[in-house]
Amino acid sequence: MKIAIDAMGGDHAPKEVVIGAQKAIEHFPDIEITLVGNETLIRPYITNDERLSIIHTEQVIEATDEPVRAVRRKKEASMVLMANEVSEGRADACISAGNTGALMAAGLFIVGRIDGIDRPALAPTLPTIDGKGFVLLDVGANVDARPEHLLQYALMGAAYAEKVRGISRPRIGLLNVGTEDQKGNELAKKAFQLMQQTSLNFVGNVEARDLLEGVADVVVIDGFTGNVALKTIEGTAIAVFSMLKSALTSNVVSKMAALALKPQLMQLKKKMDYAEYGGAALFGLRAPVIKAHGSSDAHAIFHAVRQAREMVANDVVQTVKQSVAEIKQ
Repeated sequence: MKIAIDAMGGDHAPKEVVIGAQKAIEHFPDIEITLVGNETLIRPYITNDERLSIIHTEQVIEATDEPVRAVRRKKEASMVLMANEVSEGRADACISAGNTGALMAAGLFIVGRIDGIDRPALAPTLPTIDGKGFVLLDVGANVDARPEHLLQYALMGAAYAEKVRGISRPRIGLLNVGTEDQKGNELAKKAFQLMQQTSLNFVGNVEARDLLEGVADVVVIDGFTGNVALKTIEGTAIAVFSMLKSALTSNVVSKMAALALKPQLMQLKKKMDYAEYGGAALFGLRAPVIKAHGSSDAHAIFHAVRQAREMVANDVVQTVKQSVAEIKQ
């Protein structure tokens, strides 16, 4: 199995990307990794090049670049060459922590959509209190959506949850302003009706306040609302940990209490760490494309590789194709 990685994407590239890739190579004996980027900058961090190769390029898509224009004009950019590896059959999946919009454009224009999927969806796995997590899609690939798009998101999320996360009959929820069947705007109401008519394990409408309680294994919504929900969850988690840290370091007594609670606090931090779940998968494409967080360290890159490997090994793309074909019949 071959995985291509944009070594120049992300806040800590290429160092953390290379270290994470090497960790994955050592852990998974069935994968080969191609790092795409400036070899002069990459090479110093490589300690073992077994099953690891480099495609050299000095062109990079920056975070400030306009996504579609950058993909079309920067033909030698590390992200574009990475996507080409998948498109031309030399890699089975690809990963980047770079410009999110550019990666979506590269996925759409270079890797290509699955037949029957109108709009790809960006889908991270977020933590829950019970530690199981849930898949949220879409979180920004498409800010506008039609009811049939949400149905396609549900099919793709269900395939991923079952094949990669090992959940039998994953529960599918529709994010809404209430749990009653007739709640929401026209988009939500029509999407609800479509999902009811399928064989999906559709549990109905779910509210944002219940997401971290694990109310569903897959939660579906349009990209605008999904992105707002994602940023709210991330911001709240950061704020809570910041307030907790401030409270536990305010005086000598609280510092002593913090020291005693350190193992439990570290366990809590790990449970709520996005890196443990890998990156956000761009569903609906002809091969797995993973968007790692921009601030990814080596640990996060390792888990993004694990995620890509599991998607390839479990043939998630083929499952999505079959699911879409069944719905259209």
